[in-house]
Amino acid sequence: MSKQPFRALTPRIGWAGFIGGLAVGCGVFLTATSGWLIVQASTHPVILTLLTAVVGVRAFGMGRPAFRYAERVISHDAALDTLRQRRTQTYRALIPLTPARLGRRRRADLLTGVVRDLDDEVDLQVRTAVPLVATAVATTAVIFVAFLINVTAAVVLIVFAAVAILVGALDHALERRGQADALEARSRMQRAAHLVAANAGELRAIGAADECLRWVDEAQRDLQDATRRQARGRAIGMGLSLVFTGVATVVLAYLLFDPLRRGEIDAPVTAMLVFMPLALGDVLGLIPDAVGALARGRAAQRRLHALLDQTPAVADNAHDCASGLAPRLELRGVSASWTGDDEHLTPTELVVEPGEHITIVGDNGTGKSTLLAVLARHLDPASGSYLVGGRDVRSLSADSVRELFAVVDDDPHLFVGTVRANLLLARPDADDHDIAAALVQAGLGRWLAGLPDGLDTDLGDGNRGVSGGERARLGIARAVLSRRPIVLLDEPVAHLDTPTARAVLDDLHAATAGSTVLLVAHQAVGTAGAHRIVKSSQARSFEPALSGRTP
Repeated sequence: MSKQPFRALTPRIGWAGFIGGLAVGCGVFLTATSGWLIVQASTHPVILTLLTAVVGVRAFGMGRPAFRYAERVISHDAALDTLRQRRTQTYRALIPLTPARLGRRRRADLLTGVVRDLDDEVDLQVRTAVPLVATAVATTAVIFVAFLINVTAAVVLIVFAAVAILVGALDHALERRGQADALEARSRMQRAAHLVAANAGELRAIGAADECLRWVDEAQRDLQDATRRQARGRAIGMGLSLVFTGVATVVLAYLLFDPLRRGEIDAPVTAMLVFMPLALGDVLGLIPDAVGALARGRAAQRRLHALLDQTPAVADNAHDCASGLAPRLELRGVSASWTGDDEHLTPTELVVEPGEHITIVGDNGTGKSTLLAVLARHLDPASGSYLVGGRDVRSLSADSVRELFAVVDDDPHLFVGTVRANLLLARPDADDHDIAAALVQAGLGRWLAGLPDGLDTDLGDGNRGVSGGERARLGIARAVLSRRPIVLLDEPVAHLDTPTARAVLDDLHAATAGSTVLLVAHQAVGTAGAHRIVKSSQARSFEPALSGRTP
């Protein structure tokens, strides 16, 4: 996925963990010193006898929040910086995998899965590495001080720490066992919520809204049950930590009773040592949460690597640029497969001359969308050769070939944002005049004139909605604005009524006059305005990756 593998323990995280160890160490010594001070003060000594302990209590009391604040600032700054880098790396790794290597994952599953997995992975720094380093630093310091005072106390604390580690291992095992159920429940919940949110209007129209809301409710209950089962391991770990804290305190008090009675150790020091397991219990209590985050983070890493370490569907080893080549496309016996097993595009011969408008018609499953994927360099031919401007595409860099194409699918995505922002995706350096001209060419001149804020009108959730025809025209406007010499359209009017579809296609051919256009359709209306019609009749079933639609 990245040349720089993820590291949970970096120098900054290690430094944050050390400072965190000072914070929790201050807490332990604050409790222990307070115990010494209380018992010593009960004997009514000279006030100067207590002065050192009073200063120590104040120092530990002020040091604990100060060190904690510093630890949080350093650790979260490092983790957020890591998260930024990982998200960028992941996005770049996903680009060459789209769409062939993303399988049949739904967009909601892919987006939320990757986002949550990245969060869980980076949590290995804040929720695992920092607490464990802090625990190790504080525990070592406490045991060392106890050893200087009383060997028996040090041995008890060592055994207590070892038991806490075993409890953490148990919690880790229980957390891993519940991972699969929790992930499956989360996935079902996301799918149900996305279905309802994305199709609310249609579901209400057909009277299915209540039924789908019941699906969401059931998925939510399943997720709660899975989360509850997963939390049992953490609860068991925390409970056992409290039990063993009490046991260690009682055992240490019992073992120190005889030395105290014989005068080998005085009462204030005994109180200080007995308080140490109580305070150390809070420190060792961090282990169950840390190992729980470790289980989640390791599982997230495995899922991310399984997704991102795939071999891209397009080999991109060439460095020659396709810029300046004539927009002439030629397929010589090209076949292609999304899976590497079945042929989703049988050997095909096709020549597209510059400026030619071609409509490819055929039934579903005949390889039309696979053909467009090959042309757009989203999929390598399994056999044959594909030439652009007389050059085999394998001798050209994939990015430079893709820059020749504008692609419009049957459901152009509109981002929540202004009309201008949605169009600038096609050409970021375009000015308002260019954007308006592209909208007019796509048949949206009157629509633009009627917008309350013109190009600054917000589109998307909670803002101005668009009809199916307007959405299709906005996709065409993007293609026009991009000024790419070749335009590929995958059933752009599939969801429109016949009059609207004809109007959209008329505007399409007028707007792209002079460009090379390949339009895929399975309706007769899609042939209007084409220079040439190519029929696709191969009997092949194919389900595209990511979207789950059938061409």
